[in-house]
Amino acid sequence: MITTVLAFLLTLGVLIVVHEYGHYRVAVACGVKVLRFSVGFGRVIWRRQATPDSTEFVLCSLPLGGYVRMLDEREGTVAPAELERCFNRKPLLARTAIVAAGPLANLLLAVLLFAVAHWIGIAEPKAVLGPPAPASVAEAAGLRSGDWVRALSHDGSNWQDVLSMTDLRWEVTQAAMDGDTVHLTVSDRSGRGSRTVRLDLSKMSSREVDATLMQQIGLGAAFSEPVLGEAKAGGPAAAVGLRSGDRVLSVDGVPVSDAQTLRERIRAAPGVEMRWLFERGGQSLAVAVRPRAVKEGEREIGRIDAFVGQPPEMVTVRHGPVEGLVQGVQRTWEVSVLSLKMLGRMLIGEASLKNLSGPLTIADYAGQSVNQGLAYYLGFLALVSVSLGVLNLLPLPMLDGGHLMYYIFEAVTGRPVSDIWLARLQRGGIALLLTMMSIALFNDVVRLFGLQ
Repeated sequence: MITTVLAFLLTLGVLIVVHEYGHYRVAVACGVKVLRFSVGFGRVIWRRQATPDSTEFVLCSLPLGGYVRMLDEREGTVAPAELERCFNRKPLLARTAIVAAGPLANLLLAVLLFAVAHWIGIAEPKAVLGPPAPASVAEAAGLRSGDWVRALSHDGSNWQDVLSMTDLRWEVTQAAMDGDTVHLTVSDRSGRGSRTVRLDLSKMSSREVDATLMQQIGLGAAFSEPVLGEAKAGGPAAAVGLRSGDRVLSVDGVPVSDAQTLRERIRAAPGVEMRWLFERGGQSLAVAVRPRAVKEGEREIGRIDAFVGQPPEMVTVRHGPVEGLVQGVQRTWEVSVLSLKMLGRMLIGEASLKNLSGPLTIADYAGQSVNQGLAYYLGFLALVSVSLGVLNLLPLPMLDGGHLMYYIFEAVTGRPVSDIWLARLQRGGIALLLTMMSIALFNDVVRLFGLQ
């Protein structure tokens, strides 16, 4: 819990400071006087100001945002000697640059973080597939448990290596969003028997771009050997003498090739005796296992009270200095485009509002990524930084993108938006943002507490 809270605060702190520093740095470069640089809102808990005329840097009690307050005639009386340092007196181009600098700083940070994560190297599951879901696109394409995906193509001509299961899911997700067809070059786990399969994603529903979508496509968990882990004392597995390291060969005479298949057989047999053939120390042994019945929602499932399956085989994905930076730029662009597509689809009802996430989900993922290592946390931080940059560029009042829309209007018409319309748009923007935040927080609660 403490790790999650600290990781969440660090994530917010880094992203807010970088965003506001973008505004601050460009404002200073454009000759605007910055009165306050604040991280957070509410009561000031830390303050530093070198001289009475310099910028006041503060840290406030509510760390869910920040702001840079600049000298502006619209917010109070300004001494004649300082009029030239007012934000509202600056040319349109300078004001546009100052407003755009915050989101752009977040996007540049994402490029750097993705690059550093690639330089460090990330341990990811090898792109060896578990059993495809029944009636899924993957099953229809002929993919099988244990297939190793080696390369991918969006057009059947230009191929790229698939570095890991994460890499494969990312490419397939983008293709599903666009309704494209994906071509895969696969072999067995040893690299033998290469063949090409075609995933037709043109009819896939992309309302929820998450594990549900991958299950629909048929690309669920990575391949895992049907080997047992620690058995709980007194449980069905321990009661019949099964131990950690036992490899299950067949159940009721049907061969078992992977852990996912074994788990499904166990779940489907609550209270039913099953004949297992397993291997231990090079010997084949037989045993009768009766999974205990437990309630899961409205139905009963079987449990043997033992961990089923080995961790998937891992590969380290690492790039050199130049390639890592190129990958950082490419991934930032791809995530930005995907985020905009999802927001657009949610706006027109083609994607579920369940895709909106709030602070609780961010905190949860921050804690998980920190526990997985530095490279994972940097990758997570980069994803959130992209999201923050893209969100702030949306043409909504109260956001940087809304102010940019005002400046576009001013550039086209030669006059600024009237105060009356600014007030109206401001109220509408507040209402819209509060609605989005409420939906995101509701999704967080439902997701984290398993209420769906």
